[in-house]
Amino acid sequence: MIWGFLQVCVVLYLGRNMLLKPGCRRHAGWLAALALMPGLWALSTGASRADGWPASVKASYQITFNGFNIGTLDFQSEAESESYTLVANTRLSVLLGAFTWDSETRSFGMLTSKAPMPAVFSLDFKSTLKAGSLKIGFSDGAVTDIEQQPVVPPKPGTVPLREQHLRGVLDPLSAVMMLSRGSTTNPCERRLPIFDGKERFDLILSRKGEVQVSEQPPSGQPGVAYVCRVRYQPIAGYKLDRETEFMVANDAIEVALRPIPSANVFIPYQATIPTLAGSAAIFVKRIEIDSPGKPQIALTH
Repeated sequence: MIWGFLQVCVVLYLGRNMLLKPGCRRHAGWLAALALMPGLWALSTGASRADGWPASVKASYQITFNGFNIGTLDFQSEAESESYTLVANTRLSVLLGAFTWDSETRSFGMLTSKAPMPAVFSLDFKSTLKAGSLKIGFSDGAVTDIEQQPVVPPKPGTVPLREQHLRGVLDPLSAVMMLSRGSTTNPCERRLPIFDGKERFDLILSRKGEVQVSEQPPSGQPGVAYVCRVRYQPIAGYKLDRETEFMVANDAIEVALRPIPSANVFIPYQATIPTLAGSAAIFVKRIEIDSPGKPQIALTH
C-alpha cells in the first residue's frame, strides 16, 4: 500500500493495495491515493498559531478520473498553541456506484522550530468490498508501533523494512507541513521522507512553472499558482512490479500551489496523477481560512 502521496496531496494516495480483491485494488487504490493527496498541502497550514499560521483551514475538492467526477475530499486543520490536528474525509463512487470508498484520516502532533513532530497517524476506511484501519505511533521522529486491521503480510519479493527506515520520517499528512516553511517565491524544492504504515518512500518536488488561477468572485489574492513536479522514490516496503516501475519513471505528476500572502500559506489549486489505468485529477472548489485577528478568507473556484 503506497499511502500518502500528497493521502498531499498531496498528501499526495499513491496507494495501490487497499485490501481489495485482485482486479479491483489497483484502480481503486490510485483513486483513493489521489483523493487524499491534495488535502495534505492545504492541511499543511495547520501550523503553530504562535508562528502566525491560521487557526483553522477548511477545504473542499472535486476528484475526477479520466474526466469523470468520482468523488470529493473534505478536510480541516486546527491549531492550538504548539500542537496541530489534521482530518481528511474522502468519498468515492465509481462504476455507477458499484464500487464506493469512504475514509477518514487523522494526524496529531507537535511543532518544533524546524519541523512537525507527529505523535499519532490513523486511517479508517470502508469500501464496497472491505473495511479496515491503520494506526501509527511516533516518538521523536521515529515510528514506535504499527497497528493494521486486517493484517496483510508482505508479498514475496517485497524489499524489507529495516529499523533505520523508520527513523527521521513523517506520516503522510504531517509530511507536507514541511512545505509551509518554504520560500515564498519557490515552494517546490523539497524532499519529503514518508512512512505510510507499510512503505518507506520519498516524494521529491521541483519547480516546473506557473498556472493562472480562476475564481469567482475575485478574492484579491495573487492569481497565479506555482506548478511543482513530483517524483516518487521507493526505499523499502515495496515490491518492484510493473506499477511501481511506472510510478518511478513517471515525470508527469504535478501539484499547483497557490500563494495566499494574507494568510502566510500555500493552498493546493489542482493536482494530476497519470496512472496505468488513466489520468486522475483533483480540483479545489472552496477554501475557508481563519486567522487570529484577521478577517476570514474565502476562496471559491
